[in-house]
Amino acid sequence: MSERVLVVDDDASMTDMLVAGLQQMGLEVEACDSGERAFDRLERSDFDVVVTDLNMRNVDGIELCERIAANRPDVPVVVITAFGSVDTAVSAMRAGAYDFIPKPFELEVLSIAIRRAIQHHALRNEVRRLREELRSEHPHEELFGNSTSMRKLNDLIDRVAGSSATALVTGESGTGKERVARALHQRSPSRRQGPFVAIDCAALPENLLESELFGYQSGAFTDARTSRSGLFEQANTGTLFLDEIGELPLSLQPKLLRAIQERKIRPLGANREVALDARIVAATNRDLDTEVKEGRFREELYYRINVIQVAVPPLRARGSDVLGLAQRFITTFATASNKRVHGLSPAVAERLLAYSWPGNVRELENCMERAVAVARFEDIRVEDLTERVRSYRSTPVLDESHNAADLLTMEEVERRYIQHVLEMFGGNKARAARTLGLDRRTLYRKLRQYGNAR
Repeated sequence: MSERVLVVDDDASMTDMLVAGLQQMGLEVEACDSGERAFDRLERSDFDVVVTDLNMRNVDGIELCERIAANRPDVPVVVITAFGSVDTAVSAMRAGAYDFIPKPFELEVLSIAIRRAIQHHALRNEVRRLREELRSEHPHEELFGNSTSMRKLNDLIDRVAGSSATALVTGESGTGKERVARALHQRSPSRRQGPFVAIDCAALPENLLESELFGYQSGAFTDARTSRSGLFEQANTGTLFLDEIGELPLSLQPKLLRAIQERKIRPLGANREVALDARIVAATNRDLDTEVKEGRFREELYYRINVIQVAVPPLRARGSDVLGLAQRFITTFATASNKRVHGLSPAVAERLLAYSWPGNVRELENCMERAVAVARFEDIRVEDLTERVRSYRSTPVLDESHNAADLLTMEEVERRYIQHVLEMFGGNKARAARTLGLDRRTLYRKLRQYGNAR
């Protein structure tokens, strides 16, 4: 649906010109010849933006701005006038105007101002809605998001949470794979009363990782003065979360495979096996298909942990979820630091939606923690954001409006497009190669050439 614009001017020729020109630009336009009629029209109908002349008889543009700001604050006002000066601009802004454009002006400039005003107020309303939604939201909800991808993810978790089948959670670093694992545990009718035990398979050396997982008997090795139960036993009746399972040493993979298959474990130095009653949830940001083909991960173990695969979407694929998550983090950090910081300014919301978030939710959380720490106002401002987010702009490729200096070489265009396709498929090189029309060997060669191979 086209944006609805109400034009207010007592100069009939100017009104006709604005109506005709803005309609040609795809806007739905109505006109009024006085401030009184304009305000009455706003009382009876909805408009996305008001464009008003400043110097009119009876109710002028300043008074109209004040009335709209007091009674219809959801409608932004763009003021135009032939009497442009700093004083009149300040007066219009103080009266509640979003923008101020002096005559003469190009219609394209006015059209841009109108669309920016609409976007600005839409973002302000979205931030307000998210803030109110957060206040009423259940405080222990594990996964936040109203985007299509998150609704699908939550639906899948609801359907498989009651199963004891092994699950593999995949996704880029920072997407919240452990939160998904915890959601699978919390939504399980039979296991949520049991423990949730997590271990990072990349954080420990091989000998310690084995004893942590399987436990040991007294005397099993030099420092084993007492017996100790492993994480498999500690997770009994609950869930064992194996994070970064792609980093698990090859020598340990057969023992883990047997434990999952037989539902039994043997602690180090023990002469008996212990029954296993824990759901296994593993997670990785690696492409395990590739790891298997290149001999770094056992095929049998991959199939055993990948009974149910749960793919976590990257933040850039979650639309306005980024604003809701940002609001959550602001509330958390402001409360912890006892600061009066309540939300996002519309300009910040625009930056957050435009940024690509390569570090996903973890990067957003760090960005909001920093913003709250340095904030001087009740709303986060652009200057409070990290330099990376403040200075981000999308990469020009075929946009003729950019300078020649902004244009890219064909090699750089190819590199960025390949990276984009890889990101869309969560790093899955097999699917990326098929989409790009390349064989796997060619894709690997190009990734090595660009320094992206893992």
